[in-house]
Amino acid sequence: LSDSLELETAPGLTLEATGKGLPPPEENLAMRAARLLQEKTGYSGGTRMRLTKAIPVAAGLGGGSSDAAAALRGLDRLWGLALSHERLVEMAAEVGSDVPFFLRGGTALAEARGERITALPDAPRTAILVVVPPLSIPQKTQRMYSLLGLKDYGDGALSDRFADTLRQGRPLKESDLYDVFGSLAFQAFPELQTCRQALIQAGAGSIHLAGSGPALFVRLRDEEQRERLARAAASAGAKAFAATTIPSSQALATEQLPD
Repeated sequence: LSDSLELETAPGLTLEATGKGLPPPEENLAMRAARLLQEKTGYSGGTRMRLTKAIPVAAGLGGGSSDAAAALRGLDRLWGLALSHERLVEMAAEVGSDVPFFLRGGTALAEARGERITALPDAPRTAILVVVPPLSIPQKTQRMYSLLGLKDYGDGALSDRFADTLRQGRPLKESDLYDVFGSLAFQAFPELQTCRQALIQAGAGSIHLAGSGPALFVRLRDEEQRERLARAAASAGAKAFAATTIPSSQALATEQLPD
């Protein structure tokens, strides 16, 4: 489950994007990142960007933020800027709080507003089923944060435990995959319960919210479970995507296309 961003030298700076539910090109995070990079460096050349979206939009999966990070990394290389990682992180943070995370790739601990990133050992390769309910939530992220109360803020112990588990090479438990928005999302958007119940009845163990939602994901045991859960998701009107987590080396992979 991934997006594709192609960059080609051309007059002007343009973005051609294909996919469902996309914003106008100038509002796309990849274009905003490109404009910011051009502004900060004074680069006067042009590039044609072609974005092919496969990651569902506004689902809590970080697709837009990863596109922006890919634009920064790719244009830095194409334009011959050779900016430091620290400089790119500064720009990434201006585009969005999640963008610095995707500049590094792989598993990492994000702190502060998201711009302070500490690399962690790659999480074990895991097959998952991503389930995206047919739910559109205007200003979703703002609404989710507005639901947080003082009781929802912790001291970072859960994040530290997760990081220590990876550093020590211990297997991850379902309880390690904590998301503060998890219970809040099901309270705020009852439509999610329909999808969740369908997955539970089909034999899902733990069901996790992806980011601020509304996408859900389940760690899979085998192919038979994947097919059964995918059918259950479809019966609830949701779309299911089979995916596999990847190491940082693959997350940062680039390819030079033939002329």
